Amino acid sequence: NRSGIISRWGELLLKNRDDLAAIVTTEQGKPLMDAKGEITIAANYIQWFAEEAKRIHGEVLPNHVGNHRLLVLKQPVGVAALITPWNFPVNMVARKAGAALAAGCTTIIKPSEYTPFSALALANLAEEAGFPPGVFNVITFGERSTPRNVELLLGNPLVRKLSFTGSTAIGKLLMEQCARTCKRVSMELGGNAPFIVFESADIDEAVKGCIDSKFRNTGQTCICANRIFVHDSVHDEFCAKLVSSMKKTLKTGPGFDDGVTQGPLITEKAIAKVERHVSDAVSRGATVVTGGAKHPLGGQFFQPTLLTGITVDMALASEETFGPLAPVFRFKNEDEVISIANNSNVGLAGYFYSRDLSQIWRVAEALEVGMVGVNSGLITTEYAPFGGVKESGIGREGSHHALNDFLEMKYVCLGGIN
Repeated sequence: NRSGIISRWGELLLKNRDDLAAIVTTEQGKPLMDAKGEITIAANYIQWFAEEAKRIHGEVLPNHVGNHRLLVLKQPVGVAALITPWNFPVNMVARKAGAALAAGCTTIIKPSEYTPFSALALANLAEEAGFPPGVFNVITFGERSTPRNVELLLGNPLVRKLSFTGSTAIGKLLMEQCARTCKRVSMELGGNAPFIVFESADIDEAVKGCIDSKFRNTGQTCICANRIFVHDSVHDEFCAKLVSSMKKTLKTGPGFDDGVTQGPLITEKAIAKVERHVSDAVSRGATVVTGGAKHPLGGQFFQPTLLTGITVDMALASEETFGPLAPVFRFKNEDEVISIANNSNVGLAGYFYSRDLSQIWRVAEALEVGMVGVNSGLITTEYAPFGGVKESGIGREGSHHALNDFLEMKYVCLGGIN
């Protein structure tokens, strides 16, 4: 029954895809085609978890005494608080709630104050799908009241689990609050993804992958390429092809306009951060190849930007930009670039392009991240575990592993079996 209701919820997302996408574009700003793609992948996650709900298996263990039987039961952890971000306001709710509901938990969803209507629309569809009252709950707060209200939510002992996606700083604060009642937590936090182009790479494919990874959602994704490292021998070719592709394929404008690929940034604060990263890099010797300033459209639009001559002392080398800024570093050998790429307190995703099979294995194993894209700039799928290492988080979303974060194991020792 639970699987069937979750499945119907996913079907309703697809049935209402156009309306949901319009809501996302209106409140978040991403291009309408990207918003439609988000609804599709959200439905995919939901359908995946509808099937996984049927596969929550316990265990029968070898007994230690002849008249005993040992069992392991898997039971829902309880009420789950799900705090979701603004950059994928439908998919992040689907990815978290889908797993929690499949595990048998009830949910309290707190969407970003910038994108509440997407979550409320999903709640309306959840009710239509047949979830009983009190199973799928959405609470919304304004920006000023959010900290206090979230603290009250997490201070409630009835809430047994928190799943959060957002900045590392806020994640640490929420973990402290959850520690007071020993709640289970899973966190998908900030990233600083390296994107490495080795000398054996297919340069055209690397350029395409860089565009896909860096400029998706106008650079406002936690797994987008934040530091682009290009081998010295192919640096100039790569940069020339990248800037050409940027000018041909990237169009900035309102999300409802035809052909737009780059929408506005979410706030003026986000614009200011990109400007600061550009200004700091230029003051330290970087070159602006294209872009580098607010877009002539005004508002919260920023030009897709390519910088070269980037060095590790620049702010963008250690801070997540979250905007349409592509900074390119040169490197000379594999050991050097792995050392620089791993010199970060976060490790969510990493990418590299190479046609050397031995190098592919070495680098995939050496990168200190939770997810690696090899010769691909698009890695998100419901089939695979999504999450990071270091200060990029705890736990995984997606795949069959996701349900484990919402399940408790209970050991049962049954004696007196004659």
